[in-house]
Amino acid sequence: MGNQQSSAPPPSAPSTAPAASAAAAAPSTPVEDAASCPVNPKYKNPAVYNVYGQRINDPNSQSPKSPLASIQGADMLDPKNNMPLEPNQLPCPGQRKPLSTERVASNIPKGGTESTWLFPSPQMVFNALRRKGKGEDISEDDMDGFIAAHNSMNEATWQRVMQWETLHRQECDYPTLLRFQGKPHDLSPLAWVRNVLGGPAPFDRHDWIIDRCGREVRYIIDFYFYDDKAGTPQAFEIVARPALDSVDAALDRVKMNIYLKFAEWGLPCPITGHPSGNVAGQQEQQQPAVGEKA
Repeated sequence: MGNQQSSAPPPSAPSTAPAASAAAAAPSTPVEDAASCPVNPKYKNPAVYNVYGQRINDPNSQSPKSPLASIQGADMLDPKNNMPLEPNQLPCPGQRKPLSTERVASNIPKGGTESTWLFPSPQMVFNALRRKGKGEDISEDDMDGFIAAHNSMNEATWQRVMQWETLHRQECDYPTLLRFQGKPHDLSPLAWVRNVLGGPAPFDRHDWIIDRCGREVRYIIDFYFYDDKAGTPQAFEIVARPALDSVDAALDRVKMNIYLKFAEWGLPCPITGHPSGNVAGQQEQQQPAVGEKA
């Protein structure tokens, strides 16, 4: 965002894809369109989802839209993910300057395709902010910086998820992001504990569903912003971890703690044998380098 002193909420993460902040307001990684990206020929998920968590290649579906959506259009929210049923690319009421409707390709592989997710356009994000009543002091002139921070956070989030996925490299060497959901009003257990102990609440939360070569794995991501560090890469913190939906996920958390501890000592992980520097280096990059544009 152009103004460091802005009271507007920080951008969130592929929006809604995969950012309660601007992210909840903004869709995270843009729509079902995608950019070219090679996919592991061994596996491709049969399902393809759009940025709003809707399956767009369901052979049993007669129409991509529900009757209710066709009546209320972009103002109708999908209760499954709190996002508009249709992307809104039209200027919103009171908008003073035109904004780009172009979506930029991310580096996040999209499940079920040979493409990557697209980030939302400046117009989509601006509309989402206004719809949610967020970022009242963000003007059209601030959108370039805001979008840069938003996209950077999503890319950094994917890198954090990939750090965890290194524990399953032998099982799947090409995980993809299948779908995601914004949960800005739902505190995760970890976020609740941190808040009770005196820490700030996250400004946004996302749940990302990763396709691990045929196995769906949910990750919980909390996004934090520290006002006292505004204008620096340390202003943002991304806390990503596998949801405790299975015994394997719980074991992954234990393994990663061991991995990082050994990395601190300059030793390879005793579980995976990976060089210590690999994950240690990624661990130090929790904050996206959005710099002055945040």
